[in-house]
Amino acid sequence: MLVTVPYKPRQFQREIHVALAAHRFGVVVAHRRMGKSVCAVNHLIRAAVSCTKERPRFAYIAPTYAMAKQIVWDYAQHYSAPIPGVMFNQSELRVDYPNGGQVRLYGADSPDSLRGLYLDGCCLDEYGLMSPRVYGEVIRPALSDRTGWAFFIGTPNGKNQFYDIVEHAKREPDWFFAEFKASQTHILPASELEAARRDMTADEYQQEYECSFEASVKGAIYAAELAACRAAGRVTRVNVEPLLPVDTTWDLGVGDATAIWFTQSLRSGEVRVIDYYEASGEGLPHYARVLQERGYLYGQHWAPHDIQVRELGSGRSRLETAATLGIKFKVCPNIPIEDGIHAARMLFPVCWFDADKCKAGLEALQHYRRDYNTRLNEFKDTPVHDWSEHGSSAFRYLAVRQQAPKEARSRPSMPAFPQTEHGWLS
Repeated sequence: MLVTVPYKPRQFQREIHVALAAHRFGVVVAHRRMGKSVCAVNHLIRAAVSCTKERPRFAYIAPTYAMAKQIVWDYAQHYSAPIPGVMFNQSELRVDYPNGGQVRLYGADSPDSLRGLYLDGCCLDEYGLMSPRVYGEVIRPALSDRTGWAFFIGTPNGKNQFYDIVEHAKREPDWFFAEFKASQTHILPASELEAARRDMTADEYQQEYECSFEASVKGAIYAAELAACRAAGRVTRVNVEPLLPVDTTWDLGVGDATAIWFTQSLRSGEVRVIDYYEASGEGLPHYARVLQERGYLYGQHWAPHDIQVRELGSGRSRLETAATLGIKFKVCPNIPIEDGIHAARMLFPVCWFDADKCKAGLEALQHYRRDYNTRLNEFKDTPVHDWSEHGSSAFRYLAVRQQAPKEARSRPSMPAFPQTEHGWLS
């Protein structure tokens, strides 16, 4: 049966389709309004209706479920509508085709909902706005048993995991890489580009239209501090001092990710950030095992104030539950977020980060940003609630407890003995 869908690819979209057909993995960096999302949806639709495997499964993955619904669901319905026997499931953002194929939309903000799937192919749109763990821990294993394919599309947003996958694609012979700058595609009129150049900062224009990874993340909270750390060589290999206690600072998620920073504090004021761990969907016993497996000589464990809240079911707080597992938490002072962000900025100049062990945490700090209010033409006070918040909140707590009064954060002292005229040992 010959079916015609209302999609006529542009030259550059056609190049992407051809490259995807010849490679299992690929990366496309494209300027805004190039049509990359439309290209991705149509590639997934064609793959789903032509796949000869049993029960083919294809996925479009956006940074959040809301973005997938808002940006792509309408496209998926529009381009699939002419196919006889097609069915749409609005509640699941799923399109079912008569051959048993399926295209479904997902959000990377809920990675656990993707676990256990098998995929014959998928597209990760705006990968730079997702957690780096989504592909390696969830999507890549889902492609293995059916040798599924995957491609990444997006516009740069600083040097994050999208930048890393671009560099990987350039090196690997079985991957393809394509870049489409506005100055090269001529899709947008020159007058529009000139107007955009006048209305935007130089960094914004280079990032959004000329695919520059050098521009900083828009609204990034710690961009300057991290840049200073890297310029000073303080993101490097950090040796662990074996006789110096390792403190941990946590952001505890409820049905969400939990992040832990591992640090050693020197009397000079220097803070060695030696390790980072993050996971989601796990209980406190899991993190107790992580601490044990790390094998550090631990000092104090710090948690946010809400660890003291009692759960309705058990009547116990997580503070009490952690104590039964051998983790005796101290509680960080509860201060406003803005004050905590200020404390974190003050902490960066004395921090040394282990580049390898703290890579995921550094990505979170790099991506931690304020949302932009287009109506008021200004950044919002509240940071964006996404995957980067967990590691960044834990770092904020680290800064707050470092600045807490000395008596509130000092390590337990040795037991005192009565002083006599003959001295301490009398």
